[in-house]
Amino acid sequence: MSKVTNLNQIRKQKARAEKRASGDANAAKFGRTKAQKALEQAQADKARQELDRHRRDD
Repeated sequence: MSKVTNLNQIRKQKARAEKRASGDANAAKFGRTKAQKALEQAQADKARQELDRHRRDD
């Protein structure tokens, strides 16, 4: 005989999992220290400067 499943519980579990995944994504995106943000900004600026240095003037 098969096991009876409560669809409300499954729906709620799925909603919890989606909410947790969304929270984890936000934590990765916004949960950084000021030093980490500054480092990433400096790296992006350096990469932009390197790209601009290799640009050809026509």
